[in-house]
Amino acid sequence: MTTPNSPCRARTILERIGDKWAIYIVDALGDGPRRFTELNRGIDGITARMLTVTLRGLERDGIVTRTVHASVPPRVDYELTPLGRTLLVTIGQLVTWAEEHMAEVEAARAGYEARSCPPPCEEEAS
Repeated sequence: MTTPNSPCRARTILERIGDKWAIYIVDALGDGPRRFTELNRGIDGITARMLTVTLRGLERDGIVTRTVHASVPPRVDYELTPLGRTLLVTIGQLVTWAEEHMAEVEAARAGYEARSCPPPCEEEAS
């Protein structure tokens, strides 16, 4: 039996907000409401299907609101809720960390690849 503050319950929330697409969406909505097409064009590599699935999950968790405007064609805007806005500082810190340590991570990756690549791999690269 789990308690209200159990790690399993926190894990489900972390899985949602820790998802790379959720981070990009929350970051994109940090400047204000966006239409679906704006988000789709502005987030490199996301498919329309993945954007839809992620937005639905964020809406379900109270991080994003979806507003449908009665117009032709219908217009749908997505916006961060007050709860969603609380994530902006944390996401900003993650992005800043990644930018500040990019060279170190790339060097570590290169070192790992050099150590992990068996001799035939090195010959193929030549």
